Amino acid sequence: MTSHRDLLAGQAAPSVVPERADAARNRAKVLAAAAELFATRDPRTVTMDDIAKAAGVGRGTLYRRYPDTNSIAVALLDEHERALQEQLLGGPPPLGPGAPPAERLAAFYAAMVELLDAHADLVLGAETGGARFATGAYGFWYAHVRALLVAGKIRDPDALVDPLLAPLAAEVYQQQRSRGLTSAHIADALGQLARSALG
Repeated sequence: MTSHRDLLAGQAAPSVVPERADAARNRAKVLAAAAELFATRDPRTVTMDDIAKAAGVGRGTLYRRYPDTNSIAVALLDEHERALQEQLLGGPPPLGPGAPPAERLAAFYAAMVELLDAHADLVLGAETGGARFATGAYGFWYAHVRALLVAGKIRDPDALVDPLLAPLAAEVYQQQRSRGLTSAHIADALGQLARSALG
């Protein structure tokens, strides 16, 4: 039988070719410039030309590594999302294994609200519209929530996963914050949703 860890772990990473020093410098400049632009403007309005100009690199240099702004935002988010994924796989309960499914889902919601609170601009740049469903992170969150629904003996879990992840879209989070809701209020409401779905 496939374990929760097996479902979430995915395939082994391919071998990595060492990065040239100049390529590493350019990558760092691109990511720093993009992070600044995403933080100070609506990420949906940032263009590849904006990033190349801010980073002081040519468009060819930029496009060799990143096909679009979405992929740059994904690269910036990767470190933060990977840390959360490690907690889900092996951290202490309730975020990690060992707690009831409803409590794990509530803890996941709280951790995701924390991530959105710190990096909503990057999430918005990486996951706008349909792009959200194509990210590796969304696939991981999907597998995690589905495993919790299966553990909670929810009939037809596949029909419920996307609706349970929908409140974590960056656009939804920003809309709630613009209405004056605090991140603590949002996390508490999502915890109630988790307990209603799995309690």
